[in-house]
Amino acid sequence: MEKKIRRYDLDWLRVIVFGLLIFYHVGMFFVPWGWHIKNNVIYEWLRWPMLFLNQWRLPILFVISGMGTYYALSHRNLRQFSWERAKRLGIPLFVGMLLIVPPQVYIERLAHGQFQGSYLDYLTTVAFNGVYPEGNISWHHLWFLPYLLLFSLVLGPLFIYLRRNTTRLGAWVKKMLQKPFGAYVFVLPLFLVEAFVEPFFPVTHALIGDWFTISFNILFFFYGFLLVSAGKIFWETLPKIKNRALAIGMVAFSALLIIWLFFEDSIVVHFTEAFIKVVNIWSWILVLFAYSAKYLNRPSKRLSYANRSVYPFYILHQTVTIVIAYFLMDLEWGLFPKAILLIVGTFGISWLIYDFIILRIRLLHPLFGLKGEKTSKRTIHRFKNIFNSLLP
Repeated sequence: MEKKIRRYDLDWLRVIVFGLLIFYHVGMFFVPWGWHIKNNVIYEWLRWPMLFLNQWRLPILFVISGMGTYYALSHRNLRQFSWERAKRLGIPLFVGMLLIVPPQVYIERLAHGQFQGSYLDYLTTVAFNGVYPEGNISWHHLWFLPYLLLFSLVLGPLFIYLRRNTTRLGAWVKKMLQKPFGAYVFVLPLFLVEAFVEPFFPVTHALIGDWFTISFNILFFFYGFLLVSAGKIFWETLPKIKNRALAIGMVAFSALLIIWLFFEDSIVVHFTEAFIKVVNIWSWILVLFAYSAKYLNRPSKRLSYANRSVYPFYILHQTVTIVIAYFLMDLEWGLFPKAILLIVGTFGISWLIYDFIILRIRLLHPLFGLKGEKTSKRTIHRFKNIFNSLLP
């Protein structure tokens, strides 16, 4: 069995990107495009930093997940890996849809005049009637979990094969990474998906029929596995390419702004935008990996705590944000007081729930994706006892 490897920079990057997700969802309350509830004043200028963040925030999470899969398979077989992913992604998804997401839909229905009554009335009447948006059953911000589970189960057998065998693909990846701009070869499949799939399959996050989201993000997941499988060659490539990737990313995003502001849609514009978009995304992903590898690849107690708390925070945060936002939406406070209260309130309440409830009750650990073999066995044993006590 291989020695277990820990890349602290990947842990830090995961924590930072998930932290940015809270800022992003707070921003969604104020920007022009649709969200579950909206502020009484919309700020047009806020769309530009939001669009910049939106370009790479989810793709890099799928890349990191693919990298984590490579390391996970060093000490798991396919059955163990698939079962672990099913538990760690499936259980929190079910719990989230049952307990965490319903308050979001309830607030949305109240804000839009689609329901009147208490939350208890909502739970006991229509909370689990039909599938969102027509109905109320939804996974909302937890859509990342079923997609990641699907990618893991579909690509698991291929990953096992690539992990255990020397292949031409692995050799080709190493060869390309050693070329000055070889890392950019990965944008070509992304461009094909962006150019030829995206126009026909709008993003829904409904999984079924969401072919662009599936095909686009499974590539990033696959890329994460391939890049980290190249070993030290990938990590040695990052310092060499980081300045070039930063320059390309700045130029690419500037070009996207020009297209969005001054050009109307056409076939030429579509293909140009599609190419620039994937170059922009990939550039910022390389930049983030490069700078985190340089400055963040070191352990700390803060990292250990933050890395463990990320998953529960991700599950909890949007519900907290939407509940607070509901009481702020019609107040004449201005952008910054509301945004600060939403950010501090979301972090603070999520932390209180995590640290004083979830972390201290072991039975809740697997429900919110917290690892721990002893905890899992103890929890399974308790569930077995509860189940057995119900039998005649």
